[in-house]
Amino acid sequence: MRIGMMADVYKPHVSGITNYIALNKTYLQQQGHEVYVFTFGDEGYEDDEPRIIRSVGMPLLDTGYYLSLRYSPSARRLLQTMDVVHVHHPFLSGSLAIRYCKPYNVPIVFTNHTRYDLYAQAYLPSLPEGVGETALQVYLPTFCRLVDLVISPSPGMREVLLKFGVDVPIEVVPNGVDVRPFLGDVQPRDRAEFGLSAQDVILIYTGRLGPEKNLPFLLRSFGGAVQAFDHLALLLVGDGSERDNLQDRVRVMDIGDRVRFIGMVPYDQLPGLLAMADAFVTASVTEVHPLSMIEAMAAGLPVLGIQSPGVGDTIEDGETGFIVADQDLAAYTAKLIRLVTQHKLRRQMGDRARQASQVFAIENTTSMMLEQYHHVIARVADRRIGIGTRIRRFMESFR
Repeated sequence: MRIGMMADVYKPHVSGITNYIALNKTYLQQQGHEVYVFTFGDEGYEDDEPRIIRSVGMPLLDTGYYLSLRYSPSARRLLQTMDVVHVHHPFLSGSLAIRYCKPYNVPIVFTNHTRYDLYAQAYLPSLPEGVGETALQVYLPTFCRLVDLVISPSPGMREVLLKFGVDVPIEVVPNGVDVRPFLGDVQPRDRAEFGLSAQDVILIYTGRLGPEKNLPFLLRSFGGAVQAFDHLALLLVGDGSERDNLQDRVRVMDIGDRVRFIGMVPYDQLPGLLAMADAFVTASVTEVHPLSMIEAMAAGLPVLGIQSPGVGDTIEDGETGFIVADQDLAAYTAKLIRLVTQHKLRRQMGDRARQASQVFAIENTTSMMLEQYHHVIARVADRRIGIGTRIRRFMESFR
């Protein structure tokens, strides 16, 4: 099968969607499929993997995104030879899929990975409240009617799409995670390397340090807890536009001796960092399918999060971690303290989290996605048969 992944941005940009595409591309290719990634960027960039098709675009500052309203002629011709295309961003890539693939009856699959309404609030705070949601209610239902299959990574995100007015069938297929590096006998990093001791309870967050991740809330909660418990530390693994602001907050709160900004790390170092920690914490409410959280679960860490699509679909409160309703700082801090003080419960929840993570193993989710690809290809192939051909076939059945 020839599969075209369409994305507004790809490597070297780092994001959950980029990681998802790269991981699925690898596993699909291992099963003998040809997978191409159609994206934008500098044609001179040398990719470290095959079949990355870049069309020239205008760089948007230092975001890693490139703006373009069309593919190159060669990219367009190659796209139209795909058996199925899978759109991962609905706006630029989505509109190009409709323009280039629809007339040629190339099946179009769309996965909604992002809470675009909440991202608009985080990155465009000057917009009047509700403008982002109103725009989505205009665009998304129309776009989803034009594609051949709509996929949500979680039941909670499916409900969000329905709220936006999407009125076509929506299949739920989780975004897969390669859990194998986090299982088994992983060597933990040395705590002394970070100035921490065996007595410290280490909370860890991995991901982008961006405004949509609600990290000031996490710091406020941690700042309250650390006043009562000396042997408590927070590791923030990742980087992003909010790092300087967060470091300023830590200095003002006078908790710099308890918070470590680790920055970006090579992916192969992540299992050791998670194995060193005691629990995973996040305050994000924008997650659709939190891959970093599932990796932490695979590493045997319980999770503390806030009820929202994605997080609430992944964590079972009191079993694999704790979930707090709404952004209630007092309730969040109380459950954070339970994670810190109840060692036996923390280990039990971590064991259950590791078992629960297997549902999201990439081997399982890739099989589910392939099944959806086959279904949509068959449906579109049937649609390709015109009414004249149908009549002729019907008449021939009587001969």
